[in-house]
Amino acid sequence: MIEFVTGALLLLGAFFLIVAAVGLLRMPDLFMRMSTSTKAAVLCVGFVLAGGGVYFADLAVTTKVITVVVFVGLTAPVAAHMIGRAAYLEGVSLWEGTLFDELKGKYDPATHDPGSPAASSPQDGPGTQGIPGPEAPPVRKGTSNPRRPSKPR
Repeated sequence: MIEFVTGALLLLGAFFLIVAAVGLLRMPDLFMRMSTSTKAAVLCVGFVLAGGGVYFADLAVTTKVITVVVFVGLTAPVAAHMIGRAAYLEGVSLWEGTLFDELKGKYDPATHDPGSPAASSPQDGPGTQGIPGPEAPPVRKGTSNPRRPSKPR
């Protein structure tokens, strides 16, 4: 009976792996590709590791499986978000079928901070007008990015 449960979990994991691969091939832009591949890959890893945990039925293995699944479930979406944010700030184009860009005008191009005074607009929504954003740090001499000082030459 354990072999059937293990096999079913491994097949579900393989299915989500195929879904992630198809998502990478079929989605039109970077942001949609990252979304589908991250979600499907997290499910793939979860099901495959759960299958291994069920098969070995050992407390040490099950504890490691749970730890890895929780770690991947917490870090993969955060990493995808950070990569997507960096890509957006670098100007990676959206798919031409995108209906609207929710982040357009919300980031200050100099500091890349959301809600900066230079980026606030009347379209920010109700209750946000007149609320100042975070102050930009002072620009250090010889740097283009105030958050990363350049190395002395």
